[in-house]
Amino acid sequence: MKIVFMGTPEFAVAPLKALCEDGHEISLVVTQPDKPKGRGQKMLPPEVKVFAESRNISVYQPKSMKTDEAFERLSAEKADLFVVVAYGKILPQRILDIPKHGSINIHASLLPKYRGAAPIQWSIINGETKTGITTMQMDDGIDTGDMLVVKPVDIAFDDTGETLHDKLAKAGADAIRETICQLENGTLDPKKQNDALSCYAPMISKDTGVLDFNKDALSLYNLVRGLNSYPYASTFYNGHRFKVIRALPIHENSSGANGEILSVTKDGILVKCESGALLICEVQFEGKKKMPVSEYIKGNKIETGIILGG
Repeated sequence: MKIVFMGTPEFAVAPLKALCEDGHEISLVVTQPDKPKGRGQKMLPPEVKVFAESRNISVYQPKSMKTDEAFERLSAEKADLFVVVAYGKILPQRILDIPKHGSINIHASLLPKYRGAAPIQWSIINGETKTGITTMQMDDGIDTGDMLVVKPVDIAFDDTGETLHDKLAKAGADAIRETICQLENGTLDPKKQNDALSCYAPMISKDTGVLDFNKDALSLYNLVRGLNSYPYASTFYNGHRFKVIRALPIHENSSGANGEILSVTKDGILVKCESGALLICEVQFEGKKKMPVSEYIKGNKIETGIILGG
């Protein structure tokens, strides 16, 4: 099958690799423009572009998909199918309708739950124990198209945004393989989504991760692991912001104010929450590397009784 693949981050590489391995003709990869990254703001290509070029696949990086140029460029491919994975731009209906079999999206949730930009993070933040991959026939809504193949994935209690990302990337590769196999043999069975069961997973920002110790310890633990490895949860110690890389919920009730540092040991910084306490095990202060608290306190003092927060 002749396919145009649209995707940008690392999450999209596994499905693209699977399609290549299955012998499909990937005539074009569409991805976002190179962007400046890191302290040096060096222009770096998206991960999908790096993979495509390693396989000698043509790459197209339009600034907008709403132009006649983009429409004509994609029409010229005469593709059977567009496969879209975390591309990062809204596709107009006239683009979606170009290929013979339309456009199929790989979405990292069990639709209709967690439509939107950050389903992986929000499923963990909200304490879900199950998520998955849904392939769907794309329409002009946000993740509202008919569902095609569903692959459930369990969320372990210690899963982070990073580990769940990797699980779902693999499941996404499996799901698109199965979807295209069913498309080719005529057994695809599209199912309408129940909009009444939908919820939205908005974009994540640095402010999403600010810890509010007026919440219970389990909720904060879920926030910490959901935002690992981007952009990480954070709080403030004496006005200095630091990232919380790893933490554990502790079931104990202590007197004191919410956000108060109860103890500092080699195991971590124990902080009172509305219910229970959060043991902060790994941190990254400004200008320093990520490190366990046991290592950080060797050369830096963390005082008990201080209230964490902005």
